[in-house]
Amino acid sequence: MKILVIEDDKKTADFLLRALADAGYETCYASDGANGLEMGLSEDFDCGIVDIMLPEIDGFTVIEKLRAAGKNAPLIVLSAKSSLDDKVHGLHSGADCYLAKPFSVAELLANIQAQLRRVTLSAEPTVLTVEDLEIDIISRKVTRAGKLIDLPPLEYDLLEYLVRNAHRVVTRSMLMENVWEYSFDPSTNIVETRVCKLREKVDKPFGKELIHTVRGIGYVLE
Repeated sequence: MKILVIEDDKKTADFLLRALADAGYETCYASDGANGLEMGLSEDFDCGIVDIMLPEIDGFTVIEKLRAAGKNAPLIVLSAKSSLDDKVHGLHSGADCYLAKPFSVAELLANIQAQLRRVTLSAEPTVLTVEDLEIDIISRKVTRAGKLIDLPPLEYDLLEYLVRNAHRVVTRSMLMENVWEYSFDPSTNIVETRVCKLREKVDKPFGKELIHTVRGIGYVLE
């Protein structure tokens, strides 16, 4: 993960760069708004930390121009200006978070992680598709060839795991540990029983198999 840091105060910048490096982040750094904007437009970064009172171009303008250029990475404002008006201005400019100086490393890192997690979750597709089979992971609705398939919770979880691992062979033990959430018991046939029931609903009525047995290993959906 790369973090863009735009901060003109050298002491603060050194502190930020060291803390981010210690936390395992790659960084790119600019000491004024003009260079920061140029770097932000030309570099790929996962999150930005922007001071407001910058030379050349102020932080609010930097954020506005990055957003206007289609840069959607989270942007965190760091500023000694902590009035409500300043915070509102920062958020209206396109910032995702506003931290007033002084701040703690723990607070900064927690905010970075929260923003990165939000972006990751929002980027995840809500509909998974293999051939004519579709799963809406929000509503937990399953359709094939446009026809609704009613599945009980465990069979839905089993199908979703197979779809998320489409074209990859999954073993019986992987299914036990990830769907049933307990260790594999070689004496049980619970996996085979549930897969058989799932096939009756997902494959049999449609004339084409998607769930295939890999003899002696497990299953693959493709």
